[in-house]
Amino acid sequence: MAKLIRSSAKTVDVADSYAVRLMQHLVVPTFVIDPKRRVVIWNRACERLTGVAAAEVIGTNKHWQAFYETRRPCLADLVAQDRPEQLPEFYSEYAARGHNGLGFSAENWCVMPKLGSQLYLAIDAGPIHDEAGNLIAVVETLRDLTDQKRAEMALKELATKDGLTGLSNRRSFDQMLMSEWTRAQRTQKPLALLFVDVDHFKLFNDEHGHQSGDECLRAVAGVVNRHAVRPLDLASRYGGEEFALILPEMSCDDACAVAEEIRRAVMALAITHGANGAGQHVTLSVGVASHIPGEADGAPDRLLGAADQALYAAKRLGRNRVVCSERVLAEFAGHGRDSMPVPGLTPRKSA
Repeated sequence: MAKLIRSSAKTVDVADSYAVRLMQHLVVPTFVIDPKRRVVIWNRACERLTGVAAAEVIGTNKHWQAFYETRRPCLADLVAQDRPEQLPEFYSEYAARGHNGLGFSAENWCVMPKLGSQLYLAIDAGPIHDEAGNLIAVVETLRDLTDQKRAEMALKELATKDGLTGLSNRRSFDQMLMSEWTRAQRTQKPLALLFVDVDHFKLFNDEHGHQSGDECLRAVAGVVNRHAVRPLDLASRYGGEEFALILPEMSCDDACAVAEEIRRAVMALAITHGANGAGQHVTLSVGVASHIPGEADGAPDRLLGAADQALYAAKRLGRNRVVCSERVLAEFAGHGRDSMPVPGLTPRKSA
């Protein structure tokens, strides 16, 4: 009987030894922690992926240092602690595979301090239990998806960016405007919109050629973009020579101040125009509107229409100016005009 027990113990030792050697030589980066979250295995593929040698982490709780600059749990730690509720706190993409011993999956950007570069890793972590159901280890495996993620991000950027100017495109503008409109309804704070149009742009193209026209648009786009300084501000190419700037939580007066800064900054570029019927340099007309949406405002049509009307007024009043939608009639009265054509019946034309 004693001989049988010794033989059985030897078989288990051999199996354990074989399992460890097998894990060490796996091409998949893998590490194992014990119930106290100390590293017991850090295989060679994991060393290559992280730049961290096994000797630096075996027997310690310092495995997080391979992936992050500040202390935080790795996915294996959350499995060991059975804390699925913390997944959204630490991972952008995640899945808890239930409480039946299957563990967690996640994806995340990791800073990789030893490598000096970020990697986007797909992570799986699962527990190992003994026959009595006690946790004896957690295995974490890693896959480097950095190239795929960057390609995905590049495709997404192509779908949301204007190819000529690098600003957000019309589709991205429409989505952001609707999102900010909904948020403004909820917070009851104003949402401002600027329509920025290059004056006499067709004449500019006729005079200087389309390549110079593209250079002009890129220069104007750079000025508009520099004034989208807050996290939720959005500068976009609305179409042709027209740009739009979404400014959440901003009054009409403050938005007009931003618009005037943009107009002056483009004048300071001193881009030569000189076409017959235009001025010496490229100028802008800007229409500004700001509105606090009510419950009855289902879509931002009122804001779009007001900014469009203000831009139309700026064009009709001589260009190279900023007009606020709240003062359109006053602007026309000040220039000796009694009426304002109804937008939609007399649509503005960019020129």
